[in-house]
Amino acid sequence: MAHIVRGTRVLSRCVARPFSMSATNLNRPEPSSAPSMLDIGTRRIFNEEHDMLREAFRKFVEAEVTPRHRQWEEDGVTGRDVWEKAGAAGYLNVNIPEEHGGVGGDFKSATVVHEELASAGASGLLFSLHSDIIVPYVSKYGSDEMRKRLIPAMTAGKCITAIGMSEPGAGSDLQGLQTRADRDGSDYIINGSKTWISNGQLADAVVVVAKTCKEGKAAHGLSLFIVERGMPGFERGKNLVKIGMKANDTSELFFSDVRVPAMNLIGEENRGFYYMMNELPQERLTVATAAISASEAMFEWTREYLAERKAFGGPLSKMQLIRH
Repeated sequence: MAHIVRGTRVLSRCVARPFSMSATNLNRPEPSSAPSMLDIGTRRIFNEEHDMLREAFRKFVEAEVTPRHRQWEEDGVTGRDVWEKAGAAGYLNVNIPEEHGGVGGDFKSATVVHEELASAGASGLLFSLHSDIIVPYVSKYGSDEMRKRLIPAMTAGKCITAIGMSEPGAGSDLQGLQTRADRDGSDYIINGSKTWISNGQLADAVVVVAKTCKEGKAAHGLSLFIVERGMPGFERGKNLVKIGMKANDTSELFFSDVRVPAMNLIGEENRGFYYMMNELPQERLTVATAAISASEAMFEWTREYLAERKAFGGPLSKMQLIRH
């Protein structure tokens, strides 16, 4: 992986290759053995080039995200400008091939980005949802025309994405989906609704899961479509109030006779279920790594507080009950 610096821009160009454990990797401590779990330079799966990316992105978060996050929580949505700044610095679509319009890094480089957001408590910026869950559908299954038209803007942060899967009567139960896409000449007409859609207010392009086959099991007759901002009949509901992740906009989406050109079909008709089964494991992995990073950060915040908070003649960290 090489990091190309152009002014303030740092691009991660880590080429995917078979994993090998060098002597340098073996000397890297695991987080539990480091002075702090948040130290840069830990874990044998990473190398010095990943450390460079982590250090650069951590500075980006400290400068552009942390000072504004509390306001974003009050607003219920993040600023679009931070997406564009992240795109300009090469922090979006890190793991999307360069020939498709992405940065061209490996998945470990992408993991660095969402780990750092999680350990900073920046739950509003779902870069991982955009870069590592949604855009791969376009990159892997979309046409060349779709990739050229959409992915460069997605990498630049000028086209924010969401995925419309959950519905009022169906969450992970794909058999219960009711949103339909009916063929009409060279277009599809989409009708239905989605709920609890992350990035729902900001999204410029939504990957919508819809039924395209009237016969057989619903899961085997699903297709994926790109519905773009401004298409007639595509409406957003209110920004939903949640008990957590308050800085992330989460919305209902409504589709009333939305005419979508056939070129916005991702891959083949009725193959959407299989595409999702291929991609959902990476989504689970992304969520898991972010959860671990957030947990490590909370541990370190707690340890720091216990060392600073004084009671009964000394810091709480010196009390036997807490030490054990």
